[in-house]
Amino acid sequence: MHPAPSVILFTTFSGMGLGLLAFLGAGFPTPQGLTAFLHWGLAYGLTVGGLLASTFHLGHPERAWRAFSQWRSSWLSREGVAAVATLLILAPMALSDIFGLGLPRVIGWLGALGAFATVGTTSMIYAQLKTVPRWNNWTVPALFLSYALTGGALLAGQSTPALAGALALAFAVIFHFQKGDLALHMAGETTGTATGLDRIGAVKVFEQPHTQPNYLMREMIFHVARKHVPVLRLIALGGSSILPWMALFLVPLSPLTFAVIAVIHLTGAIAQRWLFFAEAEHVVGLYYGER
Repeated sequence: MHPAPSVILFTTFSGMGLGLLAFLGAGFPTPQGLTAFLHWGLAYGLTVGGLLASTFHLGHPERAWRAFSQWRSSWLSREGVAAVATLLILAPMALSDIFGLGLPRVIGWLGALGAFATVGTTSMIYAQLKTVPRWNNWTVPALFLSYALTGGALLAGQSTPALAGALALAFAVIFHFQKGDLALHMAGETTGTATGLDRIGAVKVFEQPHTQPNYLMREMIFHVARKHVPVLRLIALGGSSILPWMALFLVPLSPLTFAVIAVIHLTGAIAQRWLFFAEAEHVVGLYYGER
């Protein structure tokens, strides 16, 4: 799949922002005044900025609002509804922390559940696609939720959840790479099944059906140089989980060090998310003889 920058920014920034919203809503931490304004502002900024970035991948961004109407059948629509609901639910909690209104924390707990539910709906946009075998398994929700947990905990300055999240994330990334590398083969998809000609024998592409790339070929087919994959995977795994996990043990923790660790985590997350799309093989590629 073509790794569009807008979708990479959307999935990384909104996931991290929703993770921070969950921790702030649950009261970990409970900042007041200006500090609360900065915390909540960062959480809302990352979440809303990430969601807005996703619209730039649409042919007609001005029609994005129409996606909300398909919540009965579309995970994309459910994500939009869940995101807006979560942001609205947590708004009173944010105002309460900023202005010291003393609202009950149960509102924040409800919003925290909504934040992680939103991340879950985002993951299902990809995990439900049988046409992309690398995504069509449990590792995708595990990845998205682990990233939200780890990133949110780091931004919230919560070491214990961050350690747990980084450890879970390491396993999720490793399993995603392992299962993904075998997914297309295990799905039994071939050029024959893609063209519907497998019942008459082995099928090979003699000539491309187009003289130049079409929309499907530009969006659904992407090749990553084999020599770059191990390096990018190491950056993704090390930056997003292993280095933050080690730093939380070895470095004296303070707001500054948490911020630095969060930046390292985000760098690894972007690398992993680039690979997430770049390595995903849509079965339509088999129709064009591309593996």
